[in-house]
Amino acid sequence: MDTSNRRQDWLGTDPRRAAAVAQIRAAAAELFLERGLEQVSIEDVAERAGCSRATLYRHVGGKSALVGGVVAAAAATVAEQVATAVAPLTGSRRIVEAILTSVAAVRSDPALAAWFAHTGPGRGDDYLASSPELGRIATTLTGIAPDDDSAQWIVRVVMSLLALPAADPDTERRIVERFVEPAFR
Repeated sequence: MDTSNRRQDWLGTDPRRAAAVAQIRAAAAELFLERGLEQVSIEDVAERAGCSRATLYRHVGGKSALVGGVVAAAAATVAEQVATAVAPLTGSRRIVEAILTSVAAVRSDPALAAWFAHTGPGRGDDYLASSPELGRIATTLTGIAPDDDSAQWIVRVVMSLLALPAADPDTERRIVERFVEPAFR
């Protein structure tokens, strides 16, 4: 009898494992907010979470997987807000509103706003811009056909507006309507 699948299933549903993953991700999120993505090591996260590096790797994987998990959790809240706002829309209008609502939702959340204050060239933006999870969320919220390049471009547009905000929301809307919307008409 093959017990490897049974063991894997047991680990995947163990409440202690879920608690460990949550504790590790919470510690990582705190550190990423305090220092920025690039300034946090696996050792830092393990220490803050009160576990060994081996435990951290066993439960969440390496730094990329850890960042992905933290990003996915943070993005879920924003995604719910955006999904509600864009539900009645279709086509390029949906894309414009999804982008602008995402930017507003991130800015209004103190933790996410602080997170993006630490991102920028060479400071962790590559983790976020190339996140498959954020790409999937972008695809779903905007209603575009699954296309990794388009999804990543939308994520980068949102990140650009967060990193380099325009003078006011009306200016950002004009920019998105003029330069992004036509690409999806």
